[in-house]
Amino acid sequence: MSGSVGTNSSRRSGSIGTAASGPTVSASDPAVDTNPSGGVGTQWANSSTGDFYVCTDATADANVWTNVDAAQDSIFLWYFGGETAGYASGGGGGGAPPVNVIQKWSFPSGGDSVDVSDLSVTRDHTNGNQSDTHGYTYGGNHPKLDVIDKFSFAAGTDATDVGNMTAAGNYMSTSASSDYGYVSNGQAPHQGIIDKNSFASDGNSTDVGDAAVNNDHGAGTSSETHGYDHGGGAGDKNHIQKYSFVSDGNSTDIANLTVATTATCGNSSETYGYSAGSSTAPLSNHIDKYSFSSDGDATDVGNLSTGNGYRAGASSLTYGHSSGGYPPANRNEIEKWAFASDGDSTDVGDLVTATMAHAGCHV
Repeated sequence: MSGSVGTNSSRRSGSIGTAASGPTVSASDPAVDTNPSGGVGTQWANSSTGDFYVCTDATADANVWTNVDAAQDSIFLWYFGGETAGYASGGGGGGAPPVNVIQKWSFPSGGDSVDVSDLSVTRDHTNGNQSDTHGYTYGGNHPKLDVIDKFSFAAGTDATDVGNMTAAGNYMSTSASSDYGYVSNGQAPHQGIIDKNSFASDGNSTDVGDAAVNNDHGAGTSSETHGYDHGGGAGDKNHIQKYSFVSDGNSTDIANLTVATTATCGNSSETYGYSAGSSTAPLSNHIDKYSFSSDGDATDVGNLSTGNGYRAGASSLTYGHSSGGYPPANRNEIEKWAFASDGDSTDVGDLVTATMAHAGCHV
């Protein structure tokens, strides 16, 4: 498996071996599947760039090579999912006023959420992303916003406004690489735009491409190399679009969901993207999945406990999670389903504040 270059520290622990007596000298960098016979402590020198690496995690085919220069990128296997907790931020609607609450629940133990902090401004119809250390909430409604909020997972402090999208928007789709957050589509004026913002430095997003199919009320997923934007309103769409993280550019329309959706939520395993629920009449409880390795149509692999949309997705390494939703009223359920085996979701807890059209993220 190929590796990613970034600063993500969410990685699996590895076995410990005996360090090699001297560095391996090569004209290229090591990869995550460069398995050192010396185990942890093995050294690697790139004769072309002068970069020097030490193996700090010797898990077979998922090694971590740490650059001794802290200012340079290290090499590790990137995982989209979190290990600790899911988050739900903002939301409201469905006859309820928008809120600014940031809620958190445990992935390992399940259970109800707790109120941990607040966004910089109340909003609903918003979307979320995450770096290794922070959660991000983009845009939203009441009024329509272009604000990018950022909050610390470790500190549990209130979010701060760290930048602006290229245009105000709501009902958008979000994806994330190890280094950037991406926002695709949404209602005008952001419809059709693909933005990205840097996780390394606060600031405004940049316009890096155009959507192949304009939509709103869609959802996003992320592979190691691409962002995906599926479903959406503006005519109830079943399109699956993807765009590259490696090079900026437009998305392409590659496949279809099993049903047209509005206000679906997105989840990502290492190998599949998921679309869960829809507010399209009749209300849908479908859980669809589509492969990241082949551009093909989605398959229906399970059902949520109820048919509705306006949920927010959060992904652990092993489960997809959805929270909240609407209709017939703002909901508080937290549900999860296994990535390893297709099947229905189970109810694992409740949000402390029932909500809809909120942002989801994870750590």
